[in-house]
Amino acid sequence: MASKSEQQVVHKKPEYEFFGPPGAAVISFGLPVLLYLFTFACNDVSGCPAPSLLSPKTLDFDVLKKEVGWPQNGVRGLFSWEATAWTVAFYLFNAILYRVLPATETEGTVLRNGGRLKYRFNAFTTTTFCMAIAAAGTVAQGAEFPLWTYITDNYIQILTANILISYLLATFVYVRSFSVKPGNPEFRELAAGGVTGNMLYDWYIGRELNPRITLPLIGEIDIKEWMELRPGMLGYILLNGAFIAKQYRNFGYVTDSIIFVAAVQTFYVLDGQFMEPAIMTTMDITTDGFGFMLSFGDLVWVPFIYTQQARYLSTHPQALGPWGLAGVTAALLTGFAIFRLSNSQKNNFRTNPNDPSLAHLKYMETKAGTRLLISGWWGIARHINYFGDWFQAWPYSLPTGFAGYTILTAGTAAVDGAVRLLDGRQVVPGEAKGWGMIFTYFYVLYFAILLIHRDRRDDEKCAKKYGEDWEKYKKIVRWRIIPYVY
Repeated sequence: MASKSEQQVVHKKPEYEFFGPPGAAVISFGLPVLLYLFTFACNDVSGCPAPSLLSPKTLDFDVLKKEVGWPQNGVRGLFSWEATAWTVAFYLFNAILYRVLPATETEGTVLRNGGRLKYRFNAFTTTTFCMAIAAAGTVAQGAEFPLWTYITDNYIQILTANILISYLLATFVYVRSFSVKPGNPEFRELAAGGVTGNMLYDWYIGRELNPRITLPLIGEIDIKEWMELRPGMLGYILLNGAFIAKQYRNFGYVTDSIIFVAAVQTFYVLDGQFMEPAIMTTMDITTDGFGFMLSFGDLVWVPFIYTQQARYLSTHPQALGPWGLAGVTAALLTGFAIFRLSNSQKNNFRTNPNDPSLAHLKYMETKAGTRLLISGWWGIARHINYFGDWFQAWPYSLPTGFAGYTILTAGTAAVDGAVRLLDGRQVVPGEAKGWGMIFTYFYVLYFAILLIHRDRRDDEKCAKKYGEDWEKYKKIVRWRIIPYVY
Protein backbone atom coordinates (compact mmCIF):
# COMPACT_ATOMS: atom_id res chain seq x y z
CA MET A 1 0.00 0.00 0.00
CA ALA A 2 1.55 3.30 -1.09
CA SER A 3 1.82 6.05 1.50
CA LYS A 4 -0.01 9.36 1.03
CA SER A 5 3.33 10.95 0.15
CA GLU A 6 3.84 8.42 -2.62
CA GLN A 7 0.28 8.80 -3.85
CA GLN A 8 0.89 12.51 -4.33
CA VAL A 9 3.54 11.91 -6.97
CA VAL A 10 3.07 8.41 -8.38
CA HIS A 11 1.41 8.15 -11.80
CA LYS A 12 -1.28 5.60 -12.70
CA LYS A 13 1.18 4.21 -15.22
CA PRO A 14 4.92 4.55 -14.46
CA GLU A 15 6.72 6.96 -16.77
CA TYR A 16 10.16 5.45 -17.27
CA GLU A 17 13.30 7.02 -18.68
CA PHE A 18 16.55 5.35 -19.77
CA PHE A 19 14.52 2.43 -21.18
CA GLY A 20 13.03 1.66 -17.80
CA PRO A 21 14.29 -1.03 -15.40
CA PRO A 22 16.38 -2.88 -18.04
CA GLY A 23 18.17 0.35 -18.95
CA ALA A 24 18.68 1.21 -15.29
CA ALA A 25 20.22 -2.23 -14.71
CA VAL A 26 22.60 -1.93 -17.68
CA ILE A 27 23.75 1.54 -16.60
CA SER A 28 24.03 0.70 -12.90
CA PHE A 29 26.10 -2.42 -13.34
CA GLY A 30 27.60 -1.86 -16.79
CA LEU A 31 29.21 1.57 -16.42
CA PRO A 32 31.51 0.54 -13.54
CA VAL A 33 32.72 -2.31 -15.75
CA LEU A 34 33.26 0.15 -18.60
CA LEU A 35 35.47 2.29 -16.36
CA TYR A 36 37.63 -0.70 -15.48
CA LEU A 37 37.86 -1.58 -19.18
CA PHE A 38 39.04 1.95 -19.96
CA THR A 39 41.58 1.81 -17.14
CA PHE A 40 43.12 -1.49 -18.19
CA ALA A 41 42.73 -1.32 -21.99
CA CYS A 42 44.51 2.05 -22.18
CA ASN A 43 47.48 1.68 -19.85
CA ASP A 44 51.09 2.62 -19.17
CA VAL A 45 52.34 -0.97 -19.26
CA SER A 46 51.96 -2.02 -22.89
CA GLY A 47 49.94 0.57 -24.78
CA CYS A 48 46.65 2.28 -25.58
CA PRO A 49 44.97 0.05 -26.48
CA ALA A 50 46.87 -2.99 -25.22
CA PRO A 51 48.57 -4.72 -28.22
CA SER A 52 46.59 -7.96 -27.92
CA LEU A 53 43.34 -6.07 -28.37
CA LEU A 54 44.44 -5.11 -31.86
CA SER A 55 44.50 -8.80 -32.84
CA PRO A 56 41.30 -10.25 -31.38
CA LYS A 57 41.53 -13.46 -33.45
CA THR A 58 44.75 -14.50 -31.70
CA LEU A 59 43.84 -13.06 -28.31
CA ASP A 60 45.48 -14.86 -25.38
CA PHE A 61 44.00 -13.84 -22.03
CA ASP A 62 47.11 -14.75 -20.07
CA VAL A 63 49.16 -12.45 -22.29
CA LEU A 64 46.46 -9.77 -22.10
CA LYS A 65 46.54 -9.81 -18.30
CA LYS A 66 50.26 -9.02 -18.37
CA GLU A 67 49.78 -6.31 -20.96
CA VAL A 68 47.09 -4.47 -18.98
CA GLY A 69 48.77 -4.76 -15.58
CA TRP A 70 46.08 -6.99 -14.07
CA PRO A 71 46.69 -7.36 -10.28
CA GLN A 72 48.56 -10.51 -9.32
CA ASN A 73 45.94 -11.34 -6.67
CA GLY A 74 43.13 -10.94 -9.19
CA VAL A 75 39.90 -9.10 -8.47
CA ARG A 76 40.94 -8.59 -4.84
CA GLY A 77 43.72 -6.35 -6.10
CA LEU A 78 41.13 -3.83 -7.30
CA PHE A 79 40.34 -2.96 -3.71
CA SER A 80 42.48 -1.54 -0.92
CA TRP A 81 41.40 -0.72 2.63
CA GLU A 82 44.06 1.97 2.80
CA ALA A 83 42.94 3.68 -0.43
CA THR A 84 39.33 3.43 0.71
CA ALA A 85 40.17 5.01 4.06
CA TRP A 86 41.98 7.90 2.35
CA THR A 87 39.04 8.36 -0.01
CA VAL A 88 36.59 8.56 2.91
CA ALA A 89 38.95 11.01 4.63
CA PHE A 90 38.86 13.13 1.47
CA TYR A 91 35.06 13.30 1.70
CA LEU A 92 35.14 14.18 5.40
CA PHE A 93 37.72 16.90 4.78
CA ASN A 94 35.40 18.37 2.16
CA ALA A 95 32.54 18.28 4.65
CA ILE A 96 34.61 20.10 7.28
CA LEU A 97 35.56 22.81 4.78
CA TYR A 98 31.90 23.10 3.82
CA ARG A 99 31.12 23.99 7.41
CA VAL A 100 34.08 26.19 8.41
CA LEU A 101 34.83 28.20 5.26
CA PRO A 102 32.86 31.39 4.47
CA ALA A 103 29.68 30.73 2.54
CA THR A 104 26.68 32.35 0.93
CA GLU A 105 23.34 31.13 2.22
CA THR A 106 20.14 31.32 0.21
CA GLU A 107 16.81 29.58 -0.34
CA GLY A 108 16.01 27.16 -3.11
CA THR A 109 12.99 27.17 -5.39
CA VAL A 110 9.49 26.61 -4.00
CA LEU A 111 8.73 22.90 -3.61
CA ARG A 112 5.43 21.17 -4.37
CA ASN A 113 4.70 21.16 -0.63
CA GLY A 114 5.13 24.94 -0.57
CA GLY A 115 8.37 24.93 1.40
CA ARG A 116 11.77 26.30 0.47
CA LEU A 117 14.99 24.67 1.60
CA LYS A 118 18.03 26.68 2.66
CA TYR A 119 21.37 26.09 0.98
CA ARG A 120 24.96 26.93 1.85
CA PHE A 121 27.27 27.70 -1.07
CA ASN A 122 31.08 27.65 -0.81
CA ALA A 123 32.17 25.02 -3.34
CA PHE A 124 34.41 27.57 -5.11
CA THR A 125 36.11 28.55 -1.86
CA THR A 126 36.58 24.91 -0.89
CA THR A 127 38.19 23.98 -4.19
CA THR A 128 40.52 26.99 -4.32
CA PHE A 129 41.58 26.27 -0.71
CA CYS A 130 42.46 22.68 -1.62
CA MET A 131 44.21 23.79 -4.81
CA ALA A 132 46.34 26.17 -2.74
CA ILE A 133 47.41 23.28 -0.49
CA ALA A 134 48.25 21.12 -3.54
CA ALA A 135 50.18 23.99 -5.14
CA ALA A 136 52.20 24.58 -1.97
CA GLY A 137 53.05 20.88 -1.75
CA THR A 138 54.11 20.83 -5.40
CA VAL A 139 56.34 23.86 -4.96
CA ALA A 140 57.98 22.20 -1.96
CA GLN A 141 58.35 18.65 -3.35
CA GLY A 142 57.71 18.89 -7.07
CA ALA A 143 56.28 15.93 -8.98
CA GLU A 144 57.10 13.69 -6.00
CA PHE A 145 54.52 15.45 -3.81
CA PRO A 146 52.86 12.46 -2.02
CA LEU A 147 49.35 13.50 -3.10
CA TRP A 148 50.27 13.13 -6.76
CA THR A 149 52.21 9.89 -6.42
CA TYR A 150 49.57 8.28 -4.22
CA ILE A 151 46.78 9.04 -6.68
CA THR A 152 48.58 7.56 -9.69
CA ASP A 153 50.06 4.61 -7.78
CA ASN A 154 46.64 3.68 -6.37
CA TYR A 155 44.42 4.86 -9.21
CA ILE A 156 42.49 1.61 -9.60
CA GLN A 157 41.91 1.21 -5.86
CA ILE A 158 40.72 4.83 -5.57
CA LEU A 159 38.35 4.20 -8.48
CA THR A 160 36.97 1.14 -6.71
CA ALA A 161 36.51 3.07 -3.46
CA ASN A 162 34.45 5.73 -5.20
CA ILE A 163 32.34 3.15 -7.01
CA LEU A 164 31.56 1.42 -3.71
CA ILE A 165 30.72 4.75 -2.05
CA SER A 166 28.33 5.61 -4.88
CA TYR A 167 26.53 2.26 -4.47
CA LEU A 168 26.32 2.62 -0.68
CA LEU A 169 25.14 6.21 -0.89
CA ALA A 170 22.42 5.37 -3.42
CA THR A 171 21.23 2.50 -1.22
CA PHE A 172 21.26 4.68 1.90
CA VAL A 173 19.09 7.43 0.42
CA TYR A 174 16.76 4.84 -1.15
CA VAL A 175 16.08 3.07 2.16
CA ARG A 176 15.84 6.36 4.03
CA SER A 177 13.31 7.74 1.52
CA PHE A 178 10.63 5.45 2.96
CA SER A 179 10.60 7.60 6.09
CA VAL A 180 9.31 10.62 4.14
CA LYS A 181 5.94 11.64 5.59
CA PRO A 182 3.52 14.20 4.15
CA GLY A 183 3.49 17.54 5.91
CA ASN A 184 6.89 17.01 7.57
CA PRO A 185 8.52 20.18 8.94
CA GLU A 186 11.81 19.42 7.11
CA PHE A 187 10.02 19.82 3.71
CA ARG A 188 11.12 16.35 2.63
CA GLU A 189 9.31 15.06 -0.44
CA LEU A 190 9.56 12.37 -3.07
CA ALA A 191 10.59 12.96 -6.68
CA ALA A 192 7.78 12.63 -9.21
CA GLY A 193 9.74 10.14 -11.32
CA GLY A 194 11.17 8.09 -8.47
CA VAL A 195 8.14 6.23 -7.11
CA THR A 196 7.27 3.89 -9.96
CA GLY A 197 7.13 0.92 -7.61
CA ASN A 198 9.99 -0.86 -9.37
CA MET A 199 12.73 -1.19 -6.75
CA LEU A 200 15.71 -1.23 -9.12
CA TYR A 201 14.50 1.70 -11.20
CA ASP A 202 13.56 3.82 -8.18
CA TRP A 203 16.93 3.05 -6.57
CA TYR A 204 18.62 4.15 -9.80
CA ILE A 205 16.61 7.31 -10.56
CA GLY A 206 16.16 8.40 -6.92
CA ARG A 207 13.03 8.36 -4.72
CA GLU A 208 13.66 11.39 -2.52
CA LEU A 209 13.99 14.78 -4.17
CA ASN A 210 16.34 16.50 -1.73
CA PRO A 211 17.72 14.01 0.82
CA ARG A 212 19.59 15.63 3.70
CA ILE A 213 21.65 14.31 6.57
CA THR A 214 22.96 15.86 9.79
CA LEU A 215 26.54 14.92 10.70
CA PRO A 216 28.07 15.40 14.18
CA LEU A 217 29.99 18.72 14.49
CA ILE A 218 29.38 19.45 10.79
CA GLY A 219 25.65 19.91 10.73
CA GLU A 220 23.09 19.46 7.96
CA ILE A 221 24.19 18.68 4.41
CA ASP A 222 21.96 18.54 1.34
CA ILE A 223 23.35 15.33 -0.15
CA LYS A 224 22.36 16.00 -3.75
CA GLU A 225 23.57 19.59 -4.03
CA TRP A 226 26.73 18.82 -2.04
CA MET A 227 27.70 15.86 -4.20
CA GLU A 228 26.92 17.71 -7.42
CA LEU A 229 29.72 20.29 -7.19
CA ARG A 230 32.13 19.23 -4.45
CA PRO A 231 34.07 15.96 -4.04
CA GLY A 232 33.75 14.77 -7.63
CA MET A 233 34.58 18.14 -9.14
CA LEU A 234 37.54 18.65 -6.82
CA GLY A 235 38.65 15.11 -7.62
CA TYR A 236 38.45 16.02 -11.31
CA ILE A 237 41.04 18.78 -10.78
CA LEU A 238 43.28 16.68 -8.50
CA LEU A 239 43.36 13.73 -10.89
CA ASN A 240 44.52 16.02 -13.69
CA GLY A 241 47.18 17.44 -11.39
CA ALA A 242 48.38 13.93 -10.59
CA PHE A 243 48.69 13.09 -14.30
CA ILE A 244 50.71 16.24 -14.98
CA ALA A 245 53.12 15.21 -12.21
CA LYS A 246 53.22 11.69 -13.64
CA GLN A 247 54.17 13.01 -17.07
CA TYR A 248 57.07 14.89 -15.50
CA ARG A 249 58.21 11.78 -13.62
CA ASN A 250 57.96 9.77 -16.84
CA PHE A 251 59.80 12.14 -19.19
CA GLY A 252 61.41 14.92 -17.16
CA TYR A 253 59.26 17.61 -18.77
CA VAL A 254 55.63 18.73 -19.08
CA THR A 255 53.98 19.41 -22.46
CA ASP A 256 51.74 22.29 -23.46
CA SER A 257 48.94 19.85 -24.37
CA ILE A 258 48.47 18.40 -20.88
CA ILE A 259 48.79 21.87 -19.31
CA PHE A 260 46.13 23.17 -21.70
CA VAL A 261 43.74 20.30 -21.01
CA ALA A 262 44.15 20.54 -17.23
CA ALA A 263 43.89 24.35 -17.25
CA VAL A 264 40.69 24.56 -19.29
CA GLN A 265 39.04 21.75 -17.35
CA THR A 266 39.99 23.44 -14.09
CA PHE A 267 38.43 26.64 -15.40
CA TYR A 268 35.30 24.68 -16.34
CA VAL A 269 35.00 23.37 -12.77
CA LEU A 270 35.74 26.69 -11.10
CA ASP A 271 33.33 28.53 -13.37
CA GLY A 272 30.53 26.12 -12.43
CA GLN A 273 31.37 26.37 -8.74
CA PHE A 274 31.61 30.16 -8.83
CA MET A 275 28.09 30.16 -10.30
CA GLU A 276 26.94 27.58 -7.73
CA PRO A 277 23.63 29.35 -6.89
CA ALA A 278 22.56 28.88 -10.53
CA ILE A 279 22.30 25.14 -9.85
CA MET A 280 19.05 25.81 -7.99
CA THR A 281 17.10 26.07 -11.26
CA THR A 282 18.60 23.01 -12.96
CA MET A 283 16.64 19.82 -13.57
CA ASP A 284 19.02 17.89 -11.32
CA ILE A 285 17.88 19.92 -8.31
CA THR A 286 14.27 20.79 -9.13
CA THR A 287 13.09 17.55 -10.73
CA ASP A 288 15.38 14.53 -10.32
CA GLY A 289 15.57 12.51 -7.15
CA PHE A 290 18.95 11.49 -5.81
CA GLY A 291 19.71 7.88 -6.61
CA PHE A 292 22.48 5.87 -8.22
CA MET A 293 22.27 7.90 -11.44
CA LEU A 294 23.47 11.09 -9.74
CA SER A 295 25.54 9.37 -7.06
CA PHE A 296 27.64 7.48 -9.62
CA GLY A 297 27.67 10.38 -12.06
CA ASP A 298 28.93 12.88 -9.48
CA LEU A 299 31.45 10.73 -7.65
CA VAL A 300 32.77 8.36 -10.33
CA TRP A 301 31.80 9.20 -13.89
CA VAL A 302 32.81 12.87 -13.89
CA PRO A 303 36.24 12.64 -12.22
CA PHE A 304 37.35 9.38 -13.85
CA ILE A 305 35.90 9.64 -17.38
CA TYR A 306 36.49 13.36 -17.82
CA THR A 307 40.22 12.98 -17.05
CA GLN A 308 40.94 10.37 -19.71
CA GLN A 309 42.75 12.90 -21.89
CA ALA A 310 45.23 13.91 -19.17
CA ARG A 311 45.71 10.25 -18.21
CA TYR A 312 46.56 9.46 -21.83
CA LEU A 313 48.94 12.41 -22.21
CA SER A 314 50.81 11.47 -19.05
CA THR A 315 52.16 8.44 -20.93
CA HIS A 316 52.08 9.67 -24.53
CA PRO A 317 53.04 13.39 -24.51
CA GLN A 318 51.98 15.58 -27.41
CA ALA A 319 53.36 19.01 -28.32
CA LEU A 320 50.78 21.44 -29.71
CA GLY A 321 53.15 24.29 -30.50
CA PRO A 322 52.01 27.93 -30.90
CA TRP A 323 49.62 27.30 -33.80
CA GLY A 324 48.09 24.17 -32.34
CA LEU A 325 47.63 25.91 -29.01
CA ALA A 326 46.03 28.89 -30.74
CA GLY A 327 43.65 26.58 -32.63
CA VAL A 328 42.34 24.68 -29.61
CA THR A 329 42.12 27.92 -27.62
CA ALA A 330 40.04 29.54 -30.37
CA ALA A 331 37.70 26.53 -30.42
CA LEU A 332 37.37 26.65 -26.64
CA LEU A 333 36.62 30.39 -26.57
CA THR A 334 34.05 30.01 -29.34
CA GLY A 335 32.18 27.29 -27.45
CA PHE A 336 32.43 29.14 -24.15
CA ALA A 337 31.18 32.38 -25.70
CA ILE A 338 28.11 30.67 -27.19
CA PHE A 339 27.42 28.89 -23.89
CA ARG A 340 27.90 31.89 -21.60
CA LEU A 341 26.30 34.59 -23.79
CA SER A 342 23.20 32.52 -24.53
CA ASN A 343 22.72 31.56 -20.88
CA SER A 344 23.24 35.16 -19.77
CA GLN A 345 20.70 36.41 -22.29
CA LYS A 346 18.10 33.91 -21.09
CA ASN A 347 18.79 34.62 -17.42
CA ASN A 348 18.57 38.39 -17.95
CA PHE A 349 15.31 38.01 -19.84
CA ARG A 350 13.84 35.93 -17.03
CA THR A 351 14.94 38.20 -14.20
CA ASN A 352 14.53 41.61 -15.87
CA PRO A 353 12.56 41.36 -19.15
CA ASN A 354 12.20 45.15 -19.33
CA ASP A 355 15.95 45.75 -19.47
CA PRO A 356 16.62 48.20 -22.36
CA SER A 357 19.47 45.99 -23.58
CA LEU A 358 16.89 43.27 -24.35
CA ALA A 359 14.47 45.55 -26.21
CA HIS A 360 15.50 44.15 -29.59
CA LEU A 361 14.50 40.60 -28.66
CA LYS A 362 11.27 39.07 -29.90
CA TYR A 363 9.17 36.66 -27.86
CA MET A 364 5.83 34.91 -27.84
CA GLU A 365 3.31 34.98 -25.03
CA THR A 366 1.97 31.65 -23.76
CA LYS A 367 -1.30 30.76 -22.10
CA ALA A 368 0.77 29.71 -19.08
CA GLY A 369 1.61 33.39 -18.59
CA THR A 370 5.27 33.12 -19.56
CA ARG A 371 7.30 34.40 -22.50
CA LEU A 372 9.40 32.31 -24.86
CA LEU A 373 12.29 33.98 -26.69
CA ILE A 374 12.16 33.55 -30.46
CA SER A 375 15.08 35.77 -31.49
CA GLY A 376 18.63 36.49 -30.40
CA TRP A 377 20.57 33.42 -29.31
CA TRP A 378 17.34 31.57 -28.55
CA GLY A 379 15.95 32.17 -32.01
CA ILE A 380 18.83 30.19 -33.49
CA ALA A 381 18.10 26.92 -31.65
CA ARG A 382 15.96 25.85 -28.71
CA HIS A 383 19.06 24.78 -26.79
CA ILE A 384 21.80 26.81 -28.40
CA ASN A 385 23.59 26.78 -25.01
CA TYR A 386 23.94 23.00 -25.34
CA PHE A 387 25.72 23.49 -28.66
CA GLY A 388 28.19 25.84 -27.01
CA ASP A 389 28.72 23.41 -24.14
CA TRP A 390 29.33 20.52 -26.55
CA PHE A 391 31.65 22.61 -28.72
CA GLN A 392 33.77 23.20 -25.61
CA ALA A 393 34.24 19.45 -25.27
CA TRP A 394 36.29 19.17 -28.47
CA PRO A 395 39.33 21.16 -27.23
CA TYR A 396 39.57 18.70 -24.33
CA SER A 397 40.18 15.83 -26.76
CA LEU A 398 41.87 17.46 -29.74
CA PRO A 399 45.26 17.82 -27.95
CA THR A 400 45.54 14.01 -27.94
CA GLY A 401 45.53 14.00 -31.76
CA PHE A 402 45.13 10.65 -33.52
CA ALA A 403 45.53 8.91 -30.20
CA GLY A 404 47.04 5.49 -29.73
CA TYR A 405 50.45 4.14 -28.72
CA THR A 406 52.48 1.04 -28.03
CA ILE A 407 55.16 0.85 -25.33
CA LEU A 408 58.39 -0.89 -26.29
CA THR A 409 60.59 -2.43 -23.61
CA ALA A 410 63.83 -0.81 -22.46
CA GLY A 411 66.83 -1.71 -24.63
CA THR A 412 64.86 -1.71 -27.87
CA ALA A 413 66.66 0.00 -30.75
CA ALA A 414 65.59 3.59 -31.31
CA VAL A 415 62.41 3.87 -33.38
CA ASP A 416 61.52 6.87 -35.53
CA GLY A 417 58.83 9.02 -33.95
CA ALA A 418 59.25 7.38 -30.57
CA VAL A 419 59.21 9.24 -27.27
CA ARG A 420 61.57 7.77 -24.70
CA LEU A 421 60.62 7.43 -21.05
CA LEU A 422 63.22 8.04 -18.37
CA ASP A 423 63.25 4.31 -17.57
CA GLY A 424 64.43 3.51 -21.10
CA ARG A 425 61.14 2.34 -22.61
CA GLN A 426 59.84 3.90 -25.83
CA VAL A 427 56.33 5.09 -26.66
CA VAL A 428 55.49 4.77 -30.37
CA PRO A 429 52.22 5.23 -32.29
CA GLY A 430 52.67 2.03 -34.30
CA GLU A 431 49.58 0.02 -35.21
CA ALA A 432 47.73 1.53 -32.25
CA LYS A 433 47.55 4.98 -33.86
CA GLY A 434 43.95 6.09 -34.06
CA TRP A 435 42.58 3.33 -31.83
CA GLY A 436 43.33 5.33 -28.71
CA MET A 437 40.69 7.84 -29.81
CA ILE A 438 38.14 5.40 -28.41
CA PHE A 439 39.32 6.53 -24.99
CA THR A 440 40.36 10.15 -25.50
CA TYR A 441 37.38 11.21 -27.64
CA PHE A 442 34.81 9.19 -25.73
CA TYR A 443 33.92 12.30 -23.71
CA VAL A 444 32.82 14.15 -26.87
CA LEU A 445 30.52 11.30 -27.90
CA TYR A 446 29.14 10.79 -24.41
CA PHE A 447 28.51 14.50 -23.91
CA ALA A 448 26.58 14.67 -27.19
CA ILE A 449 24.34 11.79 -26.06
CA LEU A 450 23.86 13.42 -22.66
CA LEU A 451 22.82 16.77 -24.15
CA ILE A 452 20.47 15.15 -26.67
CA HIS A 453 18.85 13.24 -23.82
CA ARG A 454 18.48 16.43 -21.77
CA ASP A 455 16.94 18.17 -24.76
CA ARG A 456 14.39 15.38 -25.18
CA ARG A 457 13.49 15.50 -21.49
CA ASP A 458 13.07 19.26 -21.61
CA ASP A 459 10.95 18.99 -24.75
CA GLU A 460 8.55 16.59 -23.02
CA LYS A 461 8.41 18.81 -19.95
CA CYS A 462 7.64 21.93 -21.99
CA ALA A 463 5.07 20.12 -24.14
CA LYS A 464 3.12 19.28 -20.98
CA LYS A 465 3.50 22.79 -19.59
CA TYR A 466 2.70 24.86 -22.69
CA GLY A 467 0.56 22.53 -24.81
CA GLU A 468 -0.33 24.06 -28.19
CA ASP A 469 1.92 27.05 -27.55
CA TRP A 470 4.93 24.74 -27.49
CA GLU A 471 4.04 23.36 -30.90
CA LYS A 472 3.74 26.90 -32.26
CA TYR A 473 7.08 27.77 -30.68
CA LYS A 474 8.80 24.78 -32.31
CA LYS A 475 7.59 25.87 -35.72
CA ILE A 476 9.25 29.25 -35.18
CA VAL A 477 12.48 27.95 -33.60
CA ARG A 478 12.94 24.78 -35.64
CA TRP A 479 16.36 23.53 -34.58
CA ARG A 480 16.92 21.73 -31.29
CA ILE A 481 20.66 22.22 -30.63
CA ILE A 482 22.75 22.67 -33.78
CA PRO A 483 21.34 25.01 -36.43
CA TYR A 484 20.59 23.28 -39.78
CA VAL A 485 21.87 19.96 -38.37
CA TYR A 486 19.78 18.93 -35.37
